[in-house]
Amino acid sequence: MKAERNVIIAATGSVATIKMAQLIRELSDESLPFKFHLKILVTESAKHFFELEQIPENVPIYHNRDEWIAWNKRGDPVLHIDLGKWADLLVIAPLSANSLSKMATGICDNIVMCVVRAWDLQKPLLFAPAMNTRMYDHPITREQIDKLTSWGYKEIPCISKTLMCGDTGNGAMAEVPKIVEEVLSAFQPAN
Repeated sequence: MKAERNVIIAATGSVATIKMAQLIRELSDESLPFKFHLKILVTESAKHFFELEQIPENVPIYHNRDEWIAWNKRGDPVLHIDLGKWADLLVIAPLSANSLSKMATGICDNIVMCVVRAWDLQKPLLFAPAMNTRMYDHPITREQIDKLTSWGYKEIPCISKTLMCGDTGNGAMAEVPKIVEEVLSAFQPAN
């Protein structure tokens, strides 16, 4: 019997969100050594890059409004806390320049950033930056990534290629198989 793990996939406002359905499919592959129970978080900006119908019906997807639907009074569930307790791992793919900045400074103005801010630092948090080359090459980007990795978060580095805007260079999100490989690696015992 396979070990089971709970994984949150979060997507922020980058065109690389178009790969979310592929990431879900590959993490749901029966041949993997783990059975992953998936939940999806999306920012409002991420919604511009995929259709809800692309997400399998058995995979819950949470938006900003869901945070407030469940909570009316003291004692009601707090979604961003409950999601963090449920999950064994959080992977943010893609992590936009804007959301990278929010993470590095502690801003929590949406469901994804609230889960990140309340994340148990004993659990793996993986992030796959994705942005235009000019944004990626800006000096603040390296500072922010270094800050996140100093907290124990793991970067899944960008790759260089021709981006959707036509520019060629660094900043493209890692390919989905690489992200899956990093998720699997996070659950392997340390040697």
